[in-house]
Amino acid sequence: MTENKNSDFTAQIGTSLKQWREVSHKSIDQVAQESGVSSEVVSQIEQGDSWMRIDDVLKVAQTLGLLEKLKQAFAAPVEQQEAQTEASTNTLEPEAQEGNAQEEAQPKQQGKPQPQPAPAVEQPWLTEANWYDGSMIYQIYPLGLTGAPWRNDGSAEGATNDDPHRLLKIIDDGWIVQAKKLGATCIMLNPVFESDSHGYDTRDYTKVDSRLGTNEDLRAVVDAAHQQGIKVILDAVLNHVGRGFWAFQDVIKNRQDSKYVGWFNIDWNSNSPYNDGFSYESWQGVSELVQLNHNNLELNNYLNDVILRWEKEFDIDGLRLDVAYCLDPGYLKYLRQTANQLTEKRHQKFLLMGETMFGDYNQWMGDDACDTVYNYEAYKGLWGSMNSSNMHEIAYSLERQSGDKPWDLYTGKHLFNFLDNHDTSRIASTLNDKKQLKPLYGLLFGMPGVPAVYYGSEWGIEGEKKFGDHEQRPSLDKPEWNDLTDWIQTLTKARLTTAGAEALCEGDYHELLCQPKQLVFQRACESGRVIVAINADSKPAHLDFNAQCGQGTNLITGEQHDFGGGSDLG
Repeated sequence: MTENKNSDFTAQIGTSLKQWREVSHKSIDQVAQESGVSSEVVSQIEQGDSWMRIDDVLKVAQTLGLLEKLKQAFAAPVEQQEAQTEASTNTLEPEAQEGNAQEEAQPKQQGKPQPQPAPAVEQPWLTEANWYDGSMIYQIYPLGLTGAPWRNDGSAEGATNDDPHRLLKIIDDGWIVQAKKLGATCIMLNPVFESDSHGYDTRDYTKVDSRLGTNEDLRAVVDAAHQQGIKVILDAVLNHVGRGFWAFQDVIKNRQDSKYVGWFNIDWNSNSPYNDGFSYESWQGVSELVQLNHNNLELNNYLNDVILRWEKEFDIDGLRLDVAYCLDPGYLKYLRQTANQLTEKRHQKFLLMGETMFGDYNQWMGDDACDTVYNYEAYKGLWGSMNSSNMHEIAYSLERQSGDKPWDLYTGKHLFNFLDNHDTSRIASTLNDKKQLKPLYGLLFGMPGVPAVYYGSEWGIEGEKKFGDHEQRPSLDKPEWNDLTDWIQTLTKARLTTAGAEALCEGDYHELLCQPKQLVFQRACESGRVIVAINADSKPAHLDFNAQCGQGTNLITGEQHDFGGGSDLG
């Protein structure tokens, strides 16, 4: 088998095959299945990977009815691998029409411009002080992804492998490379420290979970991400611990004589479900999760030392604060002071992200609290608008949160936006119509805030939230790539690298048009504005709205768009 190493040639072939696939109304997954190759191979071919295998390219070409034409195009480069890139070759171009592509390819018309994404430009507004504002987060739940046992008691239930260094699978199986290809600028790792079961029942804040590996393994993962220009934040579970937490075990053993009694809220005149001879405050009544007492300065100082140790030992860039809505405001202020100290040390923002549910997010977000918080209000509006064919639901939330009116709640702040995570059903399972995944991700990347992608959802895996949460936190061998992944990659480029990046990342929100299945809004800042148009319908829509300009550049295709006659959305 011969590999074609002429990058210009392969790029032309890849672009042409992609155009023919789209004219044929086939998805990457369909072409992959019909060709007998993986979806990732089809995607690599379309991206012009210079190391693609010629026989794989020919299989794809045969599926699209272009085999003979492509064989002719490949002939010279295959037989003369040392040929210079200036050598002329024929390329394939689809002819726009309804139905399938024509069986014979037509020669490329000289001088006819091909649609290209808007070019990447410098982003002088983005600095180490506000790196989060211009980021895309890739979330990984390591205990699930790496196939660790469900419980940390020596049993193997739930395990998919016996690797003692499972955490390194994030490197070895290509998950950091996947995040990089998507355009992610930060990876969020959910609990990695020694715990009783799911990670939110901590035993030891200083030791990586024995089911995952070692402290050295975690540092290797962080270093590998940093080498790709990706920051890393860890999940900090500071509101409660597991019953196996060493200080709580000391209380069980020594009772009132334990010097850690004050770290917990204990009632010596009652009993626990575990017959401890005392009862204790637990998180939301779950006796396996022992509530910490943040009125105790010694406890707070201990946890402060833990955070400083994490930053020093693992070189992390910030923290996700689990159930931040349960933390005392005074303790949040204490954490803010620690984060500010680390920001000064690192000469870049040390991020504090708070997990919140509903209510006024300003309670947990500000100069004395978190930099950003979870946007569950918009999460419900995002998928709810699709399932109910009512874009007014999400439009109301966006206007209320980040509009250009004096009374809007969070304008200028950057909420953490998502379509799913380790606590929810996968978005592909939540939507009634999976064809709405693409417009929904388009909305996620166009709205105010910072978008996140949960591992596996970038290619549309399913999983419903059930007891144990194992279905939405699956073990996966390696990343996959399909047309949905392609789309998310394109959205990330448009949001973070083009001339519209500052408006999309920093701009306010102003609604231009809202219909049951369509939403159009603009994002504007001093440097410019971007119009985002979403069509959630199964058929094309023609929209007329006041764009306040005659023409604009499509950030996805690079083409010029004329607003004069209205806008047609596919």
